[in-house]
Amino acid sequence: MGLDNHIESAVKSVLKNPILSVLREIHIAQLLKQSNFVKRSVGHSPFLILLHFVYMLLMSKRQSAFIKQSNDAYGKDTYYRFVQSLKYNWRKLLLLSSTALIEKVQPLHKFGEQRLLIIDDTVESKRGKKIEGSCKSLWSNKDHKLINGLNIVSLNYADSHSTFQLDFAIKMNEAKRKELTEFTNPLHHRSNAYKRREETLKGKNTLALEMLNRALNNGIDADYLLVDSWYAKPNFIKEAVALGMPVIARIANNERIWNFKGKHKTLGSMYNALSKVRHSAHGRHGKIRYTYFATVAEHKELGRVKLVFLHTGKDLIVFISTDLALSAGDIITTYKKRWNIEQGYKDLREHFGLGKEENRLYEALVANITLSMFAYNITSYINRLSNEPKTLGELFRELECELEALVISMQLFIQILTNIADIENVVKENKDLLHIIAVLRVYTRKELGFMCES
Repeated sequence: MGLDNHIESAVKSVLKNPILSVLREIHIAQLLKQSNFVKRSVGHSPFLILLHFVYMLLMSKRQSAFIKQSNDAYGKDTYYRFVQSLKYNWRKLLLLSSTALIEKVQPLHKFGEQRLLIIDDTVESKRGKKIEGSCKSLWSNKDHKLINGLNIVSLNYADSHSTFQLDFAIKMNEAKRKELTEFTNPLHHRSNAYKRREETLKGKNTLALEMLNRALNNGIDADYLLVDSWYAKPNFIKEAVALGMPVIARIANNERIWNFKGKHKTLGSMYNALSKVRHSAHGRHGKIRYTYFATVAEHKELGRVKLVFLHTGKDLIVFISTDLALSAGDIITTYKKRWNIEQGYKDLREHFGLGKEENRLYEALVANITLSMFAYNITSYINRLSNEPKTLGELFRELECELEALVISMQLFIQILTNIADIENVVKENKDLLHIIAVLRVYTRKELGFMCES
């Protein structure tokens, strides 16, 4: 084994980069190629640019700071061109990578643990009037008011221990700030970028079903689909079941939407009649105490479904399940796991840059949101493999410190060797020292992707 090989083995045995290890596990180079992230005759490797973006997110560095502090960073135009490219299939990259990570954790599933798909949407504030895809007067549950911003519909995978972002779409309403014809980049009508731009005009339920269909066709396997009352309409549930996905949802007590066969057709009349004869069980969610009971009802479109009526003392909440074998308690317990997607949005905002995208171009917004979810998925996977799982916030801070420490330690170590090499007597006695320093620099960059001052 030559000197270079000895140095490479020594570096790899000590310099353990958790991010790069995960990317190698899922064969990221192959996934990038399948998603059309192909290096042209000139320019930098898409993989290294992607890696730099993941580092920026995990090390909480703005692009300008990353460029300033790293001699190995590329020029700002390289990063701008990367996120604004029209040829990259960002949706395919996110779905393929998340599927690969989920396959890696499948052997860790224990018997009886549920695997869930969750659909929901969130609103991210955007003040700029020229931001493509943004709308006025969107209701934000986070801010509890109408704001200007992006409406993001997303599909999420969750099990008992980890969560992964599978897909998302931006939805524009009638109050959109810019028409599609006014978007900056001209596109061919058959391109993926054009199709992704056109989907902004579709309804949220349509977007949700399309995402569900893509995930299932890509091999994602789950036990139930969870949705809230916005998506839980008879047609939506019927189509989801037709795709092979049982649904558990909260439904609105709306007579125009939900009418059942039999004497008591509406949810309100059904509850009033059954509450007098059904035995109610008791439950608790935090400080909220509630009673609940279940019944099987016949719906003209869905057929037989199980309904769970939960009353908190002030509010009546109704859940529906297309799986009749589930008990009322199991339906409530399973639906509570829909909170995973809300926690996911919170983590994405706090730690992975969601909502902080600094670009008005639609394609760049899609790229940046994808990069945030991509980095989130990697962190979620690392957390799953950890012997002591933490919240993503705790793990995020640990990874941030670990990456900083790796970079700084190697930089200082190489500087020490360089200083030693400057001593004339030492260099005469050890002619390989300068070569060792050069090789160490090469393999350190290979394992980290860059070198950074701080």
